[in-house]
Amino acid sequence: MFRKIRANIPNSITCLNLLCGAMACICTFHLHEPFGELQGYQWAFIFIGAAALFDFLDGAMARLLHAYSDLGKELDSLSDLISFGLAPTMLMFNTINTFDTDSPWAFAVLFIVLFAGLRLARFNVDDRQTTSFIGLPVPANAIFWIGTVAWIHAYTYPGSVALAILILVLASLMVMPLPMFSLKFSSFDWRTNSRRYILLAGAVLFVLILGLSGLAWTIFLYIAMSAVTPGK
Repeated sequence: MFRKIRANIPNSITCLNLLCGAMACICTFHLHEPFGELQGYQWAFIFIGAAALFDFLDGAMARLLHAYSDLGKELDSLSDLISFGLAPTMLMFNTINTFDTDSPWAFAVLFIVLFAGLRLARFNVDDRQTTSFIGLPVPANAIFWIGTVAWIHAYTYPGSVALAILILVLASLMVMPLPMFSLKFSSFDWRTNSRRYILLAGAVLFVLILGLSGLAWTIFLYIAMSAVTPGK
């Protein structure tokens, strides 16, 4: 009995990822409605962030407990598609429609969930991505759109056409053959993790200066660093 419980702990955490993604989708349809001290879009940020945390924890727990399974692998991808594919799609769709009602450009957001699905399907069958990535990871895509929406609310709406172009470019990066280094630490050694430490320092600096808008610039930095020095 204990063995069965232990084997399903990572899957239970993955389900929390899935539930957070679903809650984020719901919140995006109430962008500026207050729920407690926060508005709907801010709760969507929190739920996507929580999903990212659970996405990290399920893998860490699976390694700790040696509880790997084919079910867990498939469940993880399905959860990521909701939390980091569909949730940011709905976030951007409702953001565009809030500032530009019934804009046909809002449907460009469908490329986010479409390419996220393709990215995750390829990841599951590609044994080259065990220690590095090919294409922008789906969680990084979601973090970028959190930063973008935060920037819109802090500064100005750049226009639906500009956002549609940005959506197409970022979504395409998920399926392009761009080698990108993994964000997972196998040790704390500087030489093998220098890029990760630099990226973390950049993220802290961007967020301190720009608030949540800095998350978008963090992903730009991640893309630029991977393009210059792909590796592991």
